[in-house]
Amino acid sequence: MQEKWLLAALSLALLLGTCSALYEDQIKKFDWRGVNVGALKQSRVDLNHFQPRILISTHEGVVASLCVKTGELVWRQVLEQKPRGDVKLLQVSGFADDSSDTAAAPMGSNLGFDMLTVQGHAPALVRGWNTNMGALEWEWSIMPMNTERAQDAMWIYSKSVLYHVLPAWRSHLEVTAYFASSGHSTGSTSKIIAPWITSESCALSGTFYVCTDGKQLISLDLVSKSGQVIRTSLEEEPKEKTQALTGLNGVVIVDGKPISVNKDQSICGDLRSSSYAVGSFNYRKILAYADLSSGILRINALYLDNCAPVAELEQSLPFPEHFGTPSLSNFDCKQKRNGEGKSCLFLFSTNSESIVAVQQGRIRWSREESLANVIDSQFVDLPLADTEGTLENEMKGKAGDIASAFLRRITTQAVQIRSLFLHVIGLGPPPTDTQRAGLVRDSFGLHKMLVLLTRAGKIFGIDNVSGKHHWQLYLPNVIGFANDEQMRLIVQRSAKHFPLQPLCTILGKNAVSGNGVLYRFNPITGKVSEGGLVQLDYKIKQLSLLGETEKDFVKGILLLDASNKVHVYPEHATSLADGMYLYTADVKTAELDGYFVKYAGGQLSSTQIWNARLGGHNSEQQIIGVAGKNPIEHVHSQGRVLGDRSVLYKYINPNLVAFVTQAPDSTHKSVLNLYLVDVVSGSVVFTMTHRKVRAPLSIVHSENWLAYSYFNEKLRRTEITTIELYEGKSQANSSVWSSLQAPPMPLVERQSYILPTIVEALRETITERGITNKHVLIGTASGSIVEMPWHLLDPRRPIASSTQGREEGAIPYIPELPLPTESHINYNQTVARLRNIYTAPSGLESTCLVVATGLDLFVTRVAPSKTFDLLKEDFDYILISIVLVALTSGSLIVKHLASRKLLKQAWK
Repeated sequence: MQEKWLLAALSLALLLGTCSALYEDQIKKFDWRGVNVGALKQSRVDLNHFQPRILISTHEGVVASLCVKTGELVWRQVLEQKPRGDVKLLQVSGFADDSSDTAAAPMGSNLGFDMLTVQGHAPALVRGWNTNMGALEWEWSIMPMNTERAQDAMWIYSKSVLYHVLPAWRSHLEVTAYFASSGHSTGSTSKIIAPWITSESCALSGTFYVCTDGKQLISLDLVSKSGQVIRTSLEEEPKEKTQALTGLNGVVIVDGKPISVNKDQSICGDLRSSSYAVGSFNYRKILAYADLSSGILRINALYLDNCAPVAELEQSLPFPEHFGTPSLSNFDCKQKRNGEGKSCLFLFSTNSESIVAVQQGRIRWSREESLANVIDSQFVDLPLADTEGTLENEMKGKAGDIASAFLRRITTQAVQIRSLFLHVIGLGPPPTDTQRAGLVRDSFGLHKMLVLLTRAGKIFGIDNVSGKHHWQLYLPNVIGFANDEQMRLIVQRSAKHFPLQPLCTILGKNAVSGNGVLYRFNPITGKVSEGGLVQLDYKIKQLSLLGETEKDFVKGILLLDASNKVHVYPEHATSLADGMYLYTADVKTAELDGYFVKYAGGQLSSTQIWNARLGGHNSEQQIIGVAGKNPIEHVHSQGRVLGDRSVLYKYINPNLVAFVTQAPDSTHKSVLNLYLVDVVSGSVVFTMTHRKVRAPLSIVHSENWLAYSYFNEKLRRTEITTIELYEGKSQANSSVWSSLQAPPMPLVERQSYILPTIVEALRETITERGITNKHVLIGTASGSIVEMPWHLLDPRRPIASSTQGREEGAIPYIPELPLPTESHINYNQTVARLRNIYTAPSGLESTCLVVATGLDLFVTRVAPSKTFDLLKEDFDYILISIVLVALTSGSLIVKHLASRKLLKQAWK
């Protein structure tokens, strides 16, 4: 019996363990997460289901269910990365073109489905889903013989059979049939000769494969045994690509006009619109269409059997400009609760990557899915309150004697007292829009405006504390630059220059002409500022930010165009460009060029001063990563104290840029090269080669150190290499750095570590003065963000414990880096498809603001050295007040007693 009790006690002890966690009241107190699905690709609205739902697939490889009333996520499944996660077909049970079709499983079988998806091409995955909870019920796959052609494959679902359509351009079509639920082949594979098919001119509409050829449509019924070629004449040659009309078999959209190539499917001929959707109303099939004109969205519908208009569905509503151009995706109708007619919900996708639901002549809800592709981010300080702004203006050091300064202070305080009195009696001035929205700077600079720029050209102003969207803008026909460079978001003037308003600028490329585009706006209100949209007459090759002007505190933008001419915007900052250096990098050829900018005679000119070719003798290497230092970074300590009390000075070169190239190799498969280049002089400071490694590559560059991660193909693991640069024990110049008179080549310390996860992003923490310890934020493929102290990544970690290492505080070297759960700053708030991490300093030296972007959005704050400049939340104010009162009272009492004692001694 004792042995049993002992065994039970031992088992209980093994089950018990310590854990690190957040307190319940701390969850989402300093952070928030936005969950997205991406740009809409396919959708099915079902209002008549026992649980009304909207089922969607997106371009980001996501299938999800949305709440009909609010648009919130009911469930979401993030599929594999592209191309394997690219959803090619979304089939919902009961939504097939054939109304008699069903996806129900036979009695006793578990192979039915509520929703079927086909994704990828090599292999192609067919999956059946339970739409109530988003659970995967079954799946099967096929691996095509020719994987290169398979990426153009298409799929049809008809009568419980999946047809795999594999085109061979300018040759033939291969059609293979599979049972949808099991994946077994029906035994029929047909090869249809079609020498006219091309990828630009063809579309799959139900079971009909339709191609444009001049002024005619050539189509084939892929499931018909006859294999007859159907030719349909057109009035004119199409200007746009032919698109299929989902829901009607054999109907395509040609220049906005629906045309049927199926003799069994009639269509209304005199109809032209920008978007269509098929549904049912009063048990009759209808065709709904929507158009946007002068900011008004008009929705109409026709019965397909007699082309009569459906008057009950005709509606118009104002459509906000920031949504862009809408496209009708799907709709459904249901009986109203009071029994008076039907209510229809129309689902739209827009070119700004928004999802908009329209019901009863108004926008019911919307989702901003462009936030799934954030390409740049900035934290902007909020403006001061009026009283603080007045004091700030007074403290700017106006000329005058003490008497005038005292008079200004008395006048300011009198105005403040008057404003307070008027506010109390209700006669004060109304609050501004920013004050009404709570956009006022706090004492510690933790409350800021988060400005996000997305790939679709949409800009958001979001409260970094609450996550509220205060404003949004959309720039149509503005895209990223060549050389795989995205649009840029630049802060030209912060909110520190009261009463001037902050100013931000978007730089991009015109999608039509290819010339540069500038858009200037106020980041606090989102309103156009100082010229707004500016269309340049040249292409932007490179850009750089200049210093502040004395006139309006605006930082000028230095632009290098395609002909190597230099421009500055705004023009009154042109003189500040004198003596600037620029560099350009060609990603494909790995060629670098350096330029010197000179201002003389009121004109700017650029001269190429150096050239470096990193691509090798045959230019096989391509640049896969570039990392410069943060321009707002402050270096607090210029050296590192060693164990013998000597100082090892850091090699702090602000012009040092890291370039990483990759090239195939016949012996080592893939070779990765790192170059540290001074982009002012063009000299290569350091280079290192890694063999049998490949991307994904993430890199971070700060102060005198560099860290980058890669995948080791030989050992099948992720590794991270860190490098530190030092001048030595003597410093060449302690005040000014000059790349043209640089010190000798630096001493380089390097080390590699093993990470037990795939790294998607690296970013260093940054603070106002650089006093706080540096930590590296590691974004992993699993969606977690790990805060890694630099002393764990330190390349000077000794192999064995030594006295000098202990004196320096260096940890003995261990190859494996730990990822403890308490270091995950997003705890259980997983960031799906994490791509980038952005950091910014706050008003507190201890605190760094963080935003992680990917499919989701996560905003938080970190304190690498703990909050040494801030009292704790549970600080006992009452106790300290009692202690202070007691000490003050005690000192007064003791002082009185001491004076009485001295008086008595004097009378003796």
